[in-house]
Amino acid sequence: MDHLETLDGYFKVKRDEHLGQLKDFLRIPSISALSEHKNDMQKAAEWLLASFKAAGLENLSIDETDGHPVVYGDWLHAEGKPTILVYGHYDVQPVDPLNLWNSGPFEPEVRDNKLYARGASDDKGQVFMHIKAVEALMQKTGGLPVNVKFMIEGEEEIGSPNLEKYIKTNKDKLAADVIVISDTGMQGPGQPAVCYGLRGLCGVQIDVQGATSDLHSGLYGGGVQNPIHSLAEVLASFRDQEGTIAIEGFYDNVRPLLDEEREAYQALGFNEEELKEDIGVSELFGEKGYTYLERTWTRPTLEVNGVFGGFSGEGIKTVLPAEAGAKITCRLVPDQDPDEIVEKLKSHIEKHKPAGVTVTVTEFDKGKPFITPFDHPAIQAAGRSYEKVYNVPTAYTRGGGSIPIVAAFDEILELPVVLMGFGLASENFHAPNEHFHLENFDQGMRVIGDYYYEIAGFEKEQLKK
Repeated sequence: MDHLETLDGYFKVKRDEHLGQLKDFLRIPSISALSEHKNDMQKAAEWLLASFKAAGLENLSIDETDGHPVVYGDWLHAEGKPTILVYGHYDVQPVDPLNLWNSGPFEPEVRDNKLYARGASDDKGQVFMHIKAVEALMQKTGGLPVNVKFMIEGEEEIGSPNLEKYIKTNKDKLAADVIVISDTGMQGPGQPAVCYGLRGLCGVQIDVQGATSDLHSGLYGGGVQNPIHSLAEVLASFRDQEGTIAIEGFYDNVRPLLDEEREAYQALGFNEEELKEDIGVSELFGEKGYTYLERTWTRPTLEVNGVFGGFSGEGIKTVLPAEAGAKITCRLVPDQDPDEIVEKLKSHIEKHKPAGVTVTVTEFDKGKPFITPFDHPAIQAAGRSYEKVYNVPTAYTRGGGSIPIVAAFDEILELPVVLMGFGLASENFHAPNEHFHLENFDQGMRVIGDYYYEIAGFEKEQLKK
């Protein structure tokens, strides 16, 4: 525990200085989605590079892509020890609507021990913590117990369109033994969690075309197929009344939930009654035989995200619409493949479409699911580091959402991925008044520093997937 005492002393002395530096980072409006912020994206990359250098990282570079650059740095002098690849992003979400912010989104402000600014939690604050953990160990011990590589991108908030190509091109440069990502959250205040799996994603739009134009429902109704009725029939065919997806072969490759995982989820003490009250529903819904956490973390879904067609203005218009449509997304679990699921979905739609209409299916976003076994040494090591600092048991969770690039890391680099986050669900990331609880900023840097020592205790062979 000596290294934790060393880290604690360093971070206490440097706390105000580090907070000031993070505020400087947060002042840069690095919004990747808006072209007018291209110069700000470059400025943020350069800020990161300077921070890498100040922390003691070497082989520094701003690597150009077809979009915004990737910032790289490493320290590789722990001979024979494992290598940790740290991934994060320096881009942030747009800030609209501005009128809902209580302080400027790029004017960092501390209130009630929370740091308010766009990017404070997602993901500049969490990236900054890794840099400062390296700096602390370099300053106090003269080196690191492991080798580290940093790869911080600028396009995560727009889907990382160029990162997969970058990873493939730089596979040797990025070679490591474990990938650590701090872009996720904890189970709750004072309740650390290691996320060891995420669901994948595929999305489609269904367009149903009837007549060449809208028709008068008095003249044609009852004699011509109605695209909205047809669409409703197709949508109703996707699931039964208990929430089981009725597409042939949809569940064929779903990896079963382990008994050990079920026990770990039950131990979290999740309160479904409180959830119902929080979101304002009388009942929860989903597959029989699974709890809410099991349904949302480990089971696949098919959801209708939007339906459109016909007249929806004030009053009544007696029209038989020419077209209708819907947007559909599926959350996928190991070992489902997005391309295969889309093909099964298309086949189902073709089989169930009514006569008298033409149905077109357009494919959208896809991302593979990801999982590192929750008993993997790198996952369990993260849990131990959290417990040393927070003094409570670590939860081992899966995420119901999707981060497609995580699956690309898993597939291309073939390394265990540790999602070691310090945010909280209440911190308004992607929304006005984004903030970061500074107790997790303080404790998180100590957790990260300890984790480097935990990983240093393993032989490289022990960390293989």
